[in-house]
Amino acid sequence: MGGIDVANGVVGAVIGMLFAVLFQQPLQDAWFRLRRRSASALRSLGRREESGPAWRTFSLGPLHTSALIVEGDGETPIPPEKVFVHVLDDEVRLPTDMEPWREEIALESEQLRAEGRTPLWNGPRYAVESFDISRSALDETPEVHLRLRPTDYYTFLAAQQLDRRLPDGTTPRSRYLDPEQPLTAPAFLQCSFAVNIAVVTADDMLVVSRRSERVRMAPGVWNSSVNEGLSRHIDSSGRSAPDLHAVCRRGMREELALEPHEYTLELLAFVLDVDKRHWSGHYFARLKELRSTDLQARMSRGVADRWEHQTIDYVPFRPSAVVKYLLRDDRVHRWAPLAPALFHLALVRAYSRTSVERVEAQAVRRL
Repeated sequence: MGGIDVANGVVGAVIGMLFAVLFQQPLQDAWFRLRRRSASALRSLGRREESGPAWRTFSLGPLHTSALIVEGDGETPIPPEKVFVHVLDDEVRLPTDMEPWREEIALESEQLRAEGRTPLWNGPRYAVESFDISRSALDETPEVHLRLRPTDYYTFLAAQQLDRRLPDGTTPRSRYLDPEQPLTAPAFLQCSFAVNIAVVTADDMLVVSRRSERVRMAPGVWNSSVNEGLSRHIDSSGRSAPDLHAVCRRGMREELALEPHEYTLELLAFVLDVDKRHWSGHYFARLKELRSTDLQARMSRGVADRWEHQTIDYVPFRPSAVVKYLLRDDRVHRWAPLAPALFHLALVRAYSRTSVERVEAQAVRRL
């Protein structure tokens, strides 16, 4: 009997091991799914029907911005030949009760000049009359129609005072803007269109700039690699409309001393800062041969617009490294509104939306 008992014991042990190998993990997985669904069902009992705006500005955990991605997802670039820029003849005019604000700025500039300091240069600019999207009939490629009007820098500065009281007690923001219609605004409140470029070196380092304390708008904040506004004087030859890719090439040359043959350039999205009404074309540039050390050496030999940047950081262009950098304690509340969305879209272009969003979710959970 002893031998039979031993044999039965061995057989039982073997069967137990087989059972554990074959069924233990599936049973554990089934139990985990049951618990998760039960917990979800219990939570849903206390929920009510909800609704929210279809248009939401870019955010990432504790990082909240006023950047609204209007067109583009980062995965598929927008072809340059599908962007149509139209310039209208009539110049933008401020409402009568805002004209004195512009006069104040002109007087301030004259006072600076009289004191021997740098005056405010009233450069010719463009205001955004409208931005429209359509789709091509065959492959549904986006077609962008951007309508611009002439304006100037003094008008832009006056219109940036969105929360200043008017004589009747209202503000430009409360009188002219509807938060439920973020894409609708009068042209005189949209006197800014710029290109923002995420630049990645040949050794996969993302260039991040900090704006100089000398600039009038948003001094000292961390920003895109290159930021360049449209200029009527520089970017339009004769009566022709500006070419956004050409504006990018000018910005790359003036801010980083880079020439067109040294990089590739893709348009990823059009983005609107709904707080300040700044429009932007978001671009992604990869340097073909220049590494981060090469770029630093190049810039040490002279840059046309050196004064616009106070500091330049070089961040490893990997999702985990860039997301961690975006959420750093000393960065998270010091970003220019349009920059985080730009870097997210550049990561999506390089690594795919699924990969980037997985890393972003993991980074937020760890906070």
